Amino acid sequence: MPVKERSSDIIAGKLIQSILEGRIKVHEPLQSERVLSTRFQAGRPTIREALQRLERDGWVTGRKGMPAVVNDYWKQGNLMTIVNILEHQEEVPDEFIHHMLELRVSLTPTYFRDAIHHHRLKVISLFVPLEEVQDDARSYADFDWQLQQSVAMLSPNPIYLLILNSFKDFYSRMAEKYFSEPDHRKASRDYYEKLLDLILKGDIEQAERLIKEMMETSLRLWIQKMNGGN
Repeated sequence: MPVKERSSDIIAGKLIQSILEGRIKVHEPLQSERVLSTRFQAGRPTIREALQRLERDGWVTGRKGMPAVVNDYWKQGNLMTIVNILEHQEEVPDEFIHHMLELRVSLTPTYFRDAIHHHRLKVISLFVPLEEVQDDARSYADFDWQLQQSVAMLSPNPIYLLILNSFKDFYSRMAEKYFSEPDHRKASRDYYEKLLDLILKGDIEQAERLIKEMMETSLRLWIQKMNGGN
């Protein structure tokens, strides 16, 4: 049985949507609790709870005795701000994919290196399903997510997995959009096979170098796609 969404979360979501759409401007105050209570037909405790969530997630700054002010969420937000943005986007914005691919250039080589160093045989076993991956966007997206998540889990630093898990839904949508291009799938297939070969040989340094190069290649391919293939 699905869990019913809390009224305060629904209200917080509507306010986030208004901020994202520009109907509530950055650095401007929200309406008072009394006005919000009337607007959303909810009691003040519920409104207060919604505002507390917005403050916790980096959207507003509370002020004693005065309405909360909307933050410049790109500069004052936190990890949950990004998660909230993605929850309220029906389509994955191209610029988000660009930024996520840039993040992968920095993170992925490191948690792969750590995982290979500590659990090389387990990392090797994660490539077994590659033989069964169909040549379509969903299959590649699913395999890539399982690989990334499982490798991050094998890293001794738990923060990598927490970061990935925060973006799980977005990552899947982003990957499916990225892998919709046949050339991207072919590049990734070649990469997986080369990476597995290096891990089998125990060449951790070369594997880390290859991963970084592939993350940079993925970013370059995506930029080309956004520029119409030029």
